[in-house]
Amino acid sequence: MPQQWEKDAAWHGAAAWHGADAGPPFGGMPPAVRLWLPVVVSLLFQVPAVAVLTWHSRALGVPGSAPLALALALAGPLALIGARRFPGPVVAVAAAAAAALLVIRPDIGIPNVAVAFAIVLGIVRGARVWVYTSVGVAWIAALVLVAATGVTLHPVRVAATTLFLAVMMGIGEGIHARRERIREFRRRADEQRMSAEQRERVRIARELHDVLAHSLSMINVQAGVGLHLIDSQPEKAAEALGAIKEASKNALDEVRHVLGILRSERPEDSGNAPYGAGEGAPLTPEPDLAGLPSLVASFRAQGMDVTYVSALEVESAAPASVQLALYRICQEGLTNVLRHVQPPAASVYLGFDHDSYLLTITNDPGTGPGTGPGTGPGDRTPQPVVPGGGLLGMQERAELLGGSLRAGRLGDGSFQVEARIPLPLGRTRAERP
Repeated sequence: MPQQWEKDAAWHGAAAWHGADAGPPFGGMPPAVRLWLPVVVSLLFQVPAVAVLTWHSRALGVPGSAPLALALALAGPLALIGARRFPGPVVAVAAAAAAALLVIRPDIGIPNVAVAFAIVLGIVRGARVWVYTSVGVAWIAALVLVAATGVTLHPVRVAATTLFLAVMMGIGEGIHARRERIREFRRRADEQRMSAEQRERVRIARELHDVLAHSLSMINVQAGVGLHLIDSQPEKAAEALGAIKEASKNALDEVRHVLGILRSERPEDSGNAPYGAGEGAPLTPEPDLAGLPSLVASFRAQGMDVTYVSALEVESAAPASVQLALYRICQEGLTNVLRHVQPPAASVYLGFDHDSYLLTITNDPGTGPGTGPGTGPGDRTPQPVVPGGGLLGMQERAELLGGSLRAGRLGDGSFQVEARIPLPLGRTRAERP
């Protein structure tokens, strides 16, 4: 997660540098500077140059054309003030002013900076049709009208001006393409961040549900026992209170462990130091398969008849992620039996089947959910998983490791939860622990 956040930050930084939000090509500048810089540069370049050239060169000019030429030279830069909101019309005005200036004073040959800015900003802001249509029509019309007046423009000048316009369009397209790439990078970064955040929320919800559901169920059962026996059998009520104390202590420890993992800045921080020794280090190690006997014993202490059979010779040989998933699935399955089946009774089997770890939790027929006629001997037809329920969390744990979880009624009316998690790649049944 920290690496992903750093990558996202780099993408966002690149977008800010290149002006993905502020509007290239001046994305790193304040908005006022981005607005007025093209206007000021165009004014300083065009207006003085036109004023000087119209004063010193009158041979080809129309009598009295100097004020009109200055007005046309001024029109393009002033039009750039509206380039942010109206990029298309601004291109049309700048191109028309430049063409008119060429028609009335073909002797003045200066690059039209206002047109260059208008072309680039228009393409960047998505006004492609305006740019290509306005510039193309204005340039062709200018050439036709100049030829109609009997003036012949030098071919080099015509080629250079055409190349200048094409280069400006290419620059605009390049900046526009870069802006779109940055936007796409940011969109993907946002999607990845949201996806990572969603996965993290699901993981937190699953962990807290598994931790708290088990402990709170135990506390609820023992509290009921204590209230029922407090008058007739005070010593039994005291035992129930002791069980409540132990269950609440275990719940606090496991919640601290989960919060410690979530607070860890680095993945390796989780589990290497006691809680409080480092930044968010967990208090206890993650549950594993070696803790299943103790888990089963805690349910027996609450009056549940639980049978536990393990066919694994060395439970610790399984990967830590597999051990945690199987432990939590067993914990949630037994918790559901305790809460919903009366009298509570279940059997747990842990072993191998077809190159997969196999865990089954089967509740004996009782008066709770899962009782009643089955659909056939050994039937394990998957049942719909209720969103937000314990079955959904168990299913997610199994599927995250490439496995599966099925829940269904058996022929004798009992209900079974079956979890399968594949062996690690490269290991076979002959190599299993």
